[in-house]
Amino acid sequence: MQRVAAVPAKVEQRARELRQLIDRAAHAYYVLDAPILEDAIYDQLYRELIELETAYPSVIVPGSPTQRIGGRPAEGFLAVTHRIPLYSLDNAFDWGDLVAWEERWQKLRPAESVYLCELKIDGLALALTYEAGVLVRGATRGDGITGEEITANVRTIRAIPLRLAVDPPPPWVEVRGEAFLPTARFEALNRERAAQGESQFANPRNAAAGTLRQLDPQVVAGRRLDFFAYALHLPADWQPQPADAVSGVTPTSQQANLALLRQWGFKVNPYAQVCPNLAAVQAYYSHWSQARLHLDYWTDGVVVKLNDLALQQALGHTQKSPRWAIAWKYPAEEAVAEVLSITVQVGRTGALTPVADLTPVRLAGTTVTRATLHNGERLAELDLHWGDRVIVRKAGEIIPEVVRVLPELRPADAQPYRLPEHCPACGQAVVQAEEEAVTRCVNPHCPAILRESLVHWASRDALNIEGLGERAAGLFLEKGLVQSIPDLYNLRVEAIASLERWGQKSAENLVAALDRSRQQPWSRVLYGLGIRHVGQAIAQILARTFPSADDLAQATVADLAALHGIGPEIAQAVVQWFQEPTHRQLLQRLAAAGLQLHTQGTDEPPATPQPLAGQTVVITGTLPTLSRSKAKQRIEQAGGKVTESVSTRTSFLVVGADPGAKLQRAQSLGIPCLGEAELLHLLTTTSLPHQPGDSF
Repeated sequence: MQRVAAVPAKVEQRARELRQLIDRAAHAYYVLDAPILEDAIYDQLYRELIELETAYPSVIVPGSPTQRIGGRPAEGFLAVTHRIPLYSLDNAFDWGDLVAWEERWQKLRPAESVYLCELKIDGLALALTYEAGVLVRGATRGDGITGEEITANVRTIRAIPLRLAVDPPPPWVEVRGEAFLPTARFEALNRERAAQGESQFANPRNAAAGTLRQLDPQVVAGRRLDFFAYALHLPADWQPQPADAVSGVTPTSQQANLALLRQWGFKVNPYAQVCPNLAAVQAYYSHWSQARLHLDYWTDGVVVKLNDLALQQALGHTQKSPRWAIAWKYPAEEAVAEVLSITVQVGRTGALTPVADLTPVRLAGTTVTRATLHNGERLAELDLHWGDRVIVRKAGEIIPEVVRVLPELRPADAQPYRLPEHCPACGQAVVQAEEEAVTRCVNPHCPAILRESLVHWASRDALNIEGLGERAAGLFLEKGLVQSIPDLYNLRVEAIASLERWGQKSAENLVAALDRSRQQPWSRVLYGLGIRHVGQAIAQILARTFPSADDLAQATVADLAALHGIGPEIAQAVVQWFQEPTHRQLLQRLAAAGLQLHTQGTDEPPATPQPLAGQTVVITGTLPTLSRSKAKQRIEQAGGKVTESVSTRTSFLVVGADPGAKLQRAQSLGIPCLGEAELLHLLTTTSLPHQPGDSF
């Protein structure tokens, strides 16, 4: 008798945690109409549970989420039984998963592998029943066996025909497809909800699901949902029928099914494509993983189906999924990871930025082990504890960020994390100014601040010194070759070449780059100084108005604040910087080193449009495509100023997913709230958000 290996206690505990969380998420989605997890997160947790149950079959319990098709129908609608079950699709997350799927079905029934690829629309699956060509029922998928009867709501979707365009019609037919909310409608709906003080939908899928579960069809009609049909069931699919039961038409392929649906008056996604093999499937997937960003609806993957309907029927289904189809998901932009430790970084302005060190997760096609926590205010919003499991997001950012904590998975003895009271780089006490979310080290000799100041000075948008990165700057400081920016211009080839990992050629290249930087214009030097709130656009404004460092040093707060695009906060920061004796000495040494501290002829770049000049902007939540740092850079380049706190001086609030208390504060003050799309529009126009009390 074979002995069954004991299941480790940690495995049993993790499986129990996963079952509880997945069940809670399913209940929230299907019953409460209030989803708590994004699809990618749910998929990741579900897949982890499957892997545990596969490795340790004895942890499988009858009530496990893996043992049923889906969730239960919500209360408030009549429950209906699907004549033909609506199975869910298995997921492929990479090329290996797709190859393994093909191998599985080929073993069951070897055949030519011709596929039909369709975009996986991120919406809500519907089953539409037609009798004698007339729509008689619309239902949600529910648990695949039982769904919710929402016919009145379905009738409001103009893309769904109430009568089939076929004569004579079949006695019975079921059409399946995806109801979804176009992106433009989703953004407009969220703007309307924000203006009315209502919570915003996290994504178009949640918006579509919430809309179709409205008890008032007029509300559904007002939101203008759309629909793509993708499956057709004829009478022969549930009981034997003569071959000519449907007006003499019997489709033999999925491609023919889509053509018939289009002929009968349905809207069919135009991008479906026949692929003769997996290589063609991969090319289709690769194309749409990028091209999807230009669509007016969300798609979260590619559905790969065997095109031959007879082969589909022969392969059949497992308990919950068809064997002849699979959903190849796009790389997740969100994932669940465990916080292993927290590292605090010190920036060039002394700002302390906590960064979470994580268990490795695959995110947007890369392995992620670190994510920013931004600042102390964001930490307080997250209520992060040691050992927490968190949701990490990467949507176009270089550095991912922690967007939410999962307290339901928190260890019982977990302690809350707090920022240190002393700088981790120099040990000096840190401070936090009023109305600032950022905690700072104010020690001008802090090695971390010095290192980041050198890196900023050498950056592409400042002095553009190739070869002077963070590692080189840290090494120069460590060896005592450099203690401040002007020291860079005293470096000699021999001293650099003698350092570890440096050679004669690389040392010569760096010294040559330093020499070239002496010719950079005054605006770049000003930006490179790293004065708080002075980005590239502000530096150009100041350099055009004050043609030398001496002129700028004589300017008052009133002089600066009077400039177009310069507010009191920036003006105060500039004046304070030039008042520091150490900074005046720095300028003298830079002038002695040959740097351009004045305008030479017309070497300053021409003025750029300033559509946000004089505007004070606050950002909250996670934007769809822009990282917070990129959004801040774009706003500053357009003449705006980004602050951390909402006040009566705030011009508008840019709102992303999972907004914090800033949204409620802005709404209470009547401050306009914009999405990313509106921000991007403002950056290219001179019009400004509508202010309370304005008239058009």
